[in-house]
Amino acid sequence: MTDTISEAFDHPEVRAQALSGTDLRDRISLRDYLTEVDIGAFQAERGHSQRLRFNVVVEVLPASAPVADDVDRILSYDLVAESIEAALAEERLNLLETLAERVAALILRAPMAERVFVRIEKLDRGTGALGVEIMRDRSGPEVGEAAVPGPAPRVIFLSNAAMAAPDFCARLDAALDQGAPLILTCGMAEAEVPRSSSALAQWRIDLLAIEQNAWVLAGRDRRCVVVNTRTELDWGMKHAQTCVWAPSKLVLDAVHGPARGASAQDLSLWLAGELGASELLCVGAQAPAAAGPLPIRSLPVEGWA
Repeated sequence: MTDTISEAFDHPEVRAQALSGTDLRDRISLRDYLTEVDIGAFQAERGHSQRLRFNVVVEVLPASAPVADDVDRILSYDLVAESIEAALAEERLNLLETLAERVAALILRAPMAERVFVRIEKLDRGTGALGVEIMRDRSGPEVGEAAVPGPAPRVIFLSNAAMAAPDFCARLDAALDQGAPLILTCGMAEAEVPRSSSALAQWRIDLLAIEQNAWVLAGRDRRCVVVNTRTELDWGMKHAQTCVWAPSKLVLDAVHGPARGASAQDLSLWLAGELGASELLCVGAQAPAAAGPLPIRSLPVEGWA
């Protein structure tokens, strides 16, 4: 009799063998790959690295020609490890399920990969290992060519004076006439911001204060839409939507984000770099120091478009 409990909790290689059917496939595996990462949906998990253990099995169709000891004719073990690291580096995640999906999708982009089993476990939450296991094959929705990038956006940082300009809508018209996707950013309003003795708490308060002002900015023109995720930004750039960036989610979830306490202009510079922007324009405010090839300009309130 099949030991279904053993199959459920054994290494994914056992799971792959149990589900192999009549379609015989070769398998490569990565066992007990350990790393530390900031992940988790609970607030107590933010800002603290915890250990993750990965076990991955990739099924490949037998080679149609002799391998001949040629590494270019097999699916490399490095691909599995690199897929894990690439998924972890993309952004901070809340769920192991999301991470497993991304690892599987990256592996399945390899032409030789047919089916993949991904098990991820948290080792520092409670007395046992908490985890998720998924199985995906090439028929899944995440497999395919990378999306074709659209036009590079312009990122425009607006001071409070620029936001309050009486001809704001006309300035926005002129900026939109240039044809590039437009992303507007701003700083905090001039009102006093609550103070906290915790640096992390203060960082979140400051980001939320910027988001409050983003809603004020969006209220100046009905074409402006507040967005806080990369998915919304990508959609807006593809569909000619004028986006007003609310920074908290992207900044706090970034693996390599801006320094804690960064100015609003520096946050805008970081966003422009992440999106491959054509330029960063700071209106009525000092531009941040250039850190690369991205063009950065500073203009007076009456001169922007």
